[in-house]
Amino acid sequence: MGPHPAVAAIRLAVRRVLHDILNDHQGFPAQPAGARPDRTAERPPSPLVLVACSGGADSMALASALAFEAPKLGVRAGGVTVDHGLQPGSDLRADEVVLRLRGLGLDPVESVAVTVGRAGGPEAAARDARYAALDAAAERHGAAAVLLGHTRDDQAETVLLGLARGSGIRSLSGMAAVSGAGGRYRRPFLQLDRQTARKACMVQSLPVWDDPHNADPAYTRSRLRHEGLPALEKALGKGVVEALARTAQLSRDDADALDAWARQAEASVRDAAGLLECAKLYALPPAVRRRILRRAAIEAGAPAGALFARHIEEVDRLITGWRGQGAINLPGKVVAQRQGGRLVIRQG
Repeated sequence: MGPHPAVAAIRLAVRRVLHDILNDHQGFPAQPAGARPDRTAERPPSPLVLVACSGGADSMALASALAFEAPKLGVRAGGVTVDHGLQPGSDLRADEVVLRLRGLGLDPVESVAVTVGRAGGPEAAARDARYAALDAAAERHGAAAVLLGHTRDDQAETVLLGLARGSGIRSLSGMAAVSGAGGRYRRPFLQLDRQTARKACMVQSLPVWDDPHNADPAYTRSRLRHEGLPALEKALGKGVVEALARTAQLSRDDADALDAWARQAEASVRDAAGLLECAKLYALPPAVRRRILRRAAIEAGAPAGALFARHIEEVDRLITGWRGQGAINLPGKVVAQRQGGRLVIRQG
C-alpha cells in the first residue's frame, strides 16, 4: 500500500524540484535510487538543499518530503528556522523546530535570530529580515537552493494584495516558482493547496505550530485569509483560489514577455551619451516604456520595493504630458526631470 495521497502529492512536488536543482547544477549528478556508489570515481560533493521551516504545517510537510526524497537522489538536506523575536517564547519555539528537523534526519539544521525593523510595515519588515537571514544561511552552508513552503492559497492571497495596491501585472503574477540570486529560492507547493500540506502532516503525525499572527486581524494578509477570501468564495463560488493562482501564472508569462521587450528596446531609446530620448520613449507602447523608466530609476538608486506604480506614472507624464513641469522626486533621493528632450534620472 502506497503513502496517503496528500503525502504522495507533496513528495512528488519536492522530487520534481530536486531534479530541477540537480539539472541546474550539472556538477551535482543525481544518483539513481538503489545504485551502488562508484568508490573509484571522483565525484563532486553532493549539493545541499535547505528547507526554510517555521514549524507550521506547510513548511513541516515540506521538510518531511525533503528528508524522504533527498537521499534517493544523492542530495544532502538541511533546514533553517528564523526566530523573528516578535512573540514571547519565540526562541523556545525555534529550538523545538530545530529538534523536529533533526528528528527527520536533516543536517545541518540551525536557528537564526533576527531583528525586525519597521520599514514598509510589520509584515514587509519581517519578510525582509527573514530573507536576509536565509540568504546568509545559504551562503554560510554553500547551499544550492532553499525550499519555501508557499502554497496555492498563499499565491492567491499575494495576487489579491497586488490587485489592491494597483501595482500592475508584475504584482499580479504573485510569487515565482524560482526566484532569488541564481534561482536560490524554490517553491514546490505553488500548485498544492494548504489543506493538502496540513493533511500530510496529520497522517504522518508531524507536530505543527500555528503562528498566532496568522489569525491576528491586525495583519493585512490575516484579514484577507480569514475574511476576504471566504467572502469572495461565498459571492463567486468555489474555485476562486485556483482561478487566482492561474491568473498569477498567466500574468507572469505576460510580464516576462514585456520585460524582455523592454530590455531589447532600451538601447534604441538612448542617445550616444546614454541619456533617454523622450521622443523615442513616447513612440513605445506604455507598458514597455514604463518598464524602461522603472529600470532606469532603480539603476539610479531608487529601492525597488519602495518604487510604486504611481511613481512611474508621474515620471511617465514627463514624456506623455509635458507641460514644463518640474522634477519628480522618487524614493532613494532619486530625481527625474526633463532637460532638452532628454529624460535625466539621477541621485538628487
